[in-house]
Amino acid sequence: MNRNFTIVAALVIVAASVTGGVRSRASRRYVANSNATAAASEKYEADRIEADYREAISTVEDKYAGEIDYEKATQAAIQGMLFTLDPHSVYFPAAEFKKLKEDQSSSFYGIGVQIRRHDDGVYVESVVENTPASRSGLRAGDRIVDVDGKDARDWSSEEVSKNVRGDRLRPVNIKVERAGEQVALNFKIIRDAVPLPSIRNAFMINSGTGYIGLTGGFQHTTDDELRDAITNLKKDGARQLVLDLRNNPGGLLDQAIDVASEFLPRDKVIVSVKGRSEYREPAVYKSNGSDPEDIPLVVLINRNTASASEIVAGAIQDHGRGLIVGETSFGKGLVQHVFQLPFGFGLTLTTARYYTPYGRSLQRDYSSGSLYDYYVRHDEDENLTPTQPGQPSPSETINQTRGSNAPAFRTAAGRVFYGGGGITPDIEARSLTITPARGRIIEAAFQFTRHLAAGQIAGLESYRVEKVDYDHSPKTTDYAINDRVLEAFRAYVRKEQSQKLQVAQIDSDLDFVKLRLRQEIVTAAYGADAGQRVLLESDPQALRAINVLPDAKRLAESVRNGTPVSLNFKSIRPTPASILLPLYEEPDEWLI
Repeated sequence: MNRNFTIVAALVIVAASVTGGVRSRASRRYVANSNATAAASEKYEADRIEADYREAISTVEDKYAGEIDYEKATQAAIQGMLFTLDPHSVYFPAAEFKKLKEDQSSSFYGIGVQIRRHDDGVYVESVVENTPASRSGLRAGDRIVDVDGKDARDWSSEEVSKNVRGDRLRPVNIKVERAGEQVALNFKIIRDAVPLPSIRNAFMINSGTGYIGLTGGFQHTTDDELRDAITNLKKDGARQLVLDLRNNPGGLLDQAIDVASEFLPRDKVIVSVKGRSEYREPAVYKSNGSDPEDIPLVVLINRNTASASEIVAGAIQDHGRGLIVGETSFGKGLVQHVFQLPFGFGLTLTTARYYTPYGRSLQRDYSSGSLYDYYVRHDEDENLTPTQPGQPSPSETINQTRGSNAPAFRTAAGRVFYGGGGITPDIEARSLTITPARGRIIEAAFQFTRHLAAGQIAGLESYRVEKVDYDHSPKTTDYAINDRVLEAFRAYVRKEQSQKLQVAQIDSDLDFVKLRLRQEIVTAAYGADAGQRVLLESDPQALRAINVLPDAKRLAESVRNGTPVSLNFKSIRPTPASILLPLYEEPDEWLI
């Protein structure tokens, strides 16, 4: 380890020297009379940095009183250097770099379950069809208590993931606690490929409207998945489309270009990229499709829509191809390349910036404030009235102002947008607000449904789930949440004081309670996709998107015909986006 530390530390020194050189060269571009003195000064500065760094390493090794974790020290040194550049240049230890490459390949080796940390441990949220876990008999609601002989009861979801994922065809031993079983159950599961698709859900949300949930990043298969989803939805009668990019963190640039090309005429600019080396002159990427889809389109975004997904949304918005509905996106306009280092380490380094077709940079300012402030935006409003499930979100036409220094860009149909700070939606729409009380309802509903699906609730034995039927599309009559179920839930909450939920809170928010209970039992019976469908059919943002599809059609037609467009939406007071979580977003959720 000491040798590895020295080698990687040397890499840090070289990288630091290169960084210094970059800054010096950047400065020299603005100095007309640069000469050999400047070059010598630059070399002296690089040598001094290297000498200081080696002296610091030597001092720590010789004088530090405790044990030195060389690997952790190396990681901190590299990441500290990268943090001085920008928030998206990141160092990856070997295990995390391996996961990054797996995520980009659209599959990984594991067992095939979605897990999430609850109050008392990590639980199986759902089991993926045709995976080792589904064949072995793991079920939604199982609590993971042991992995390969190691006590997992206090682990985070990330720790469970690290210990369960592994090499293909190698076994992993998992012990779970299951509702209705007196003793823990042991499973020996052989790891295999687990699909990690970009499109997590695609279905008809009503008789003429298709929904595509492109929420899993942009990977090597993203455009192929999108094309297949559109084809299947059109066969089912889709005449208009909602494309959901909420919580999509981005990914591969070429896939973002291909996805946007599915909707834009050939040779329309999608994005331009400019950087220091290969992008010194702007690289302009245009749509490459010969027969793009022309059905009315609405794109859903939120504050976790970032990078490649912002490229798609920006291209659709700039060209007036569809309407953007939701919340202002994250604001990541930096391009990273992935570099592999020795010993399996890696890093992503910002090498360029991208711009929308009409020249907007979407990157938020990161020059001041902490990384926490950059990634987590706060704008608390304790008087916010929670939105209700099953009702279209209130919305408003956004006043596109970003401050006096924000450049304005006139786009298709004469619409004006401003650069900086992400994609501002054409129509702001509030998601389902998750209040603290609703968070406790979600937790209680999950725990209650574990017992309900196990047939352990007296009088509701018909809700027992024997086997997951992945091919079933849930109907409103399936696992109805009637008065008997609600009363049983109240009784469960009264008995389980650890839930920290009062019956009065249930009765004051019954629509939300019914939604969460039904989502949990449908997930247990028909799988995660069916459960997500239950949520989406009551999602205020999705319902608002459906409502404005006729306006999206009028906008696209106006752009094609070169005629003026006037879209009037009901105006209300803006709602802070920071405490509005997407309806289906759950914290600490992992696929393993």
